[in-house]
Amino acid sequence: MKIADVRDMTPDQMDDEVVKLRKEAFNMRFQRATGQLDNTARLRVIRRTIARIKTIQGERGKADASA
Repeated sequence: MKIADVRDMTPDQMDDEVVKLRKEAFNMRFQRATGQLDNTARLRVIRRTIARIKTIQGERGKADASA
């Protein structure tokens, strides 16, 4: 997911996306532990996408607090 896509999301959409990505990461950790995970690079992408969303949420929180 690109940063521009995240910036276009509403706060509720961001929250929903983070929940969805955390569930996916949770399931992938179990797959990795049992040796069933095929795409190991996807875990890295998920973690970074969550970080992007959290960063934008923080930026918006700071902007709202200063306004």
